[in-house]
Amino acid sequence: MDYLHVHWRHDAADAPVDIYSELDDDRWEVRKVEVFPDGTLHYADDWRSTGKTGLSEVPLPSFEEIAGQRALTPAVIDAAEFERMWTRATEG
Repeated sequence: MDYLHVHWRHDAADAPVDIYSELDDDRWEVRKVEVFPDGTLHYADDWRSTGKTGLSEVPLPSFEEIAGQRALTPAVIDAAEFERMWTRATEG
């Protein structure tokens, strides 16, 4: 598994500003947490989701492709950081 945090710079109140993804070896999302500007957390996995959050319908692009988009700042994170965010989202 790989873990990715993407910060998304924008002014839309109804779109996430931080996206945490757990990816399988083919870069398909397995679990995702989205953080919205007001601090609300939504999440998705294969069995459940909250808000409008859902898993991507295509594999995520490479780190370099994401980093090449001006509004996005990706960072590789470890499993522990992802699990902290997953726990906050699912138990909050």
